Amino acid sequence: MVEVVNFERRGHVAIITLNRPEALNAISPEMLVRLAEAWTHVREDREVRVAVVTGAGDKAFCSGADLGRFIPLMSGARPPEDEWDRRVLADREMLGTGLLRTFDVVKPVIAAINGHAIAGGMELAQGTDLRIASDTAKLGVQEVKWAIFPGGGSTVRLPRQVPYARAMELLLTGDLITAAEALQLGFLNRVVPQGEVLPAALELAERIAANGPIAVQAIRRSARACLGRPEADAMRIESEMAAPVFRTEDAREGPLAFMQKRKPVFQGR
Repeated sequence: MVEVVNFERRGHVAIITLNRPEALNAISPEMLVRLAEAWTHVREDREVRVAVVTGAGDKAFCSGADLGRFIPLMSGARPPEDEWDRRVLADREMLGTGLLRTFDVVKPVIAAINGHAIAGGMELAQGTDLRIASDTAKLGVQEVKWAIFPGGGSTVRLPRQVPYARAMELLLTGDLITAAEALQLGFLNRVVPQGEVLPAALELAERIAANGPIAVQAIRRSARACLGRPEADAMRIESEMAAPVFRTEDAREGPLAFMQKRKPVFQGR
């Protein structure tokens, strides 16, 4: 049986693959449940230091919610038909978890955007920390074209992640932009040829995973917590998050390895 979400761990890097290429990796109720389970696994597995999320195939990272199954279920136009439908309806936070809207995985997440990231796919990308896209990808939130709301976080995150006027243009027109345009706006870290997206994301993930995991997680948490705060408040938050890092075994190992001219061995303690 083909899994709609594949989970793999390579060393300290988890790879989550949306696996409905025949449907442009559209989010079905089952995919949403599986994706939520994958993010929970990433957060709880101490061996995972970085996660990479991508899509199967070469056409789409994720084309958003399945308009034939997911949206009618959520609107009440379609009654629940199986366990996946019932689980989604029983847990209204499932969407927030699956799209990283309300769920914090604690660890850095890299989006390997191998194709179009549209609607919920774009919102999933907004919930990640770093993004690498193929040069053929297009991105955007098209919900307004179908008279629905981009409720996966776009009205909150997009104006923070790209200039306000451009964010509003994307939100209100539903137009798509190219990967090159998204890079220019600062939404992407880099754009690479189609076949190099996942390798580039994994190379970046390995570089991050080689660093002290407690420091990485604290830096990520501080940057997110301080976003938009007054400077004095943000400095206080940073100090609170920095102090415990200096008391870890890894914080002793790092400088020692530097002095001994060897590669540090971090244990996450």
